[in-house]
Amino acid sequence: MESKLIIIRGNSASGKTTISKSLQEQLGRGTLLVPQDTVRRDMLKVHDRMGNLSIDLIRQIAEYGKGKCEFVIVEGILVKDLYGKMLNDLIQYYNERAYIYYFDLSFEETVKRHNTRLKKMKFGEDSLRAWWKPRDYLGADGETSLTNDMSHDDIIKLILDQLQGKSVG
Repeated sequence: MESKLIIIRGNSASGKTTISKSLQEQLGRGTLLVPQDTVRRDMLKVHDRMGNLSIDLIRQIAEYGKGKCEFVIVEGILVKDLYGKMLNDLIQYYNERAYIYYFDLSFEETVKRHNTRLKKMKFGEDSLRAWWKPRDYLGADGETSLTNDMSHDDIIKLILDQLQGKSVG
């Protein structure tokens, strides 16, 4: 089986988890979803800093999926400074059968989206601003920008079309 790697990144509250779960549902059984928050916070309970244990575990889980799952989705904030090398290594490991998406939203749009979530009670705009890292692209070939004006359905259609090899434009 020729597995495809899908990387979905962006700032907190941009919509990564929602899109990733919808995409997994659309792609069906056997689609491996590797959420950074689950690995880092729930499984390992480590802080998001250089060399944290989640970097290697995310890589190992994603590598496990190659040849076993048609699609492997890695999603999270995945800041380039901390996760960039690992993500680029995964892209190579998947023989460049990788689809990379980055939520490049305005800060205002991110706050708007955050205010629709249940997590809005856990942290607010000040925290979002402290964590904010604009235009944190990996710089990988074919990296696709997801913008303010794209709806949930637009994003899912874009990704599915790219996975099926349809030209997008």
